[in-house]
Amino acid sequence: MSNIDIRHAHSLPPQQARQAVQEVADKLAERFGVACNWTGDTLNFNRSGVDGHIALEPGQLHVTAKLGFLLGTMKGPIEAEIRRVLDERFA
Repeated sequence: MSNIDIRHAHSLPPQQARQAVQEVADKLAERFGVACNWTGDTLNFNRSGVDGHIALEPGQLHVTAKLGFLLGTMKGPIEAEIRRVLDERFA
């Protein structure tokens, strides 16, 4: 199993940051069939082969994900795409 652990700084107000994370979650659900739900300030997402969280923290996001065997072989491209989306949404 491969793990992704990304911390990404941002300067958005909490509500705006939450909305941006929700937009990312909506795209994940649409493109990859990922189920998403909020627990406090943490967005949980999962589907077969991936289980992860995006935690809204003061001034930063913390993205963690556990990738199953098949997706683990694609860890590099998946992590690069996450970073690209974070840079786009939280620049």
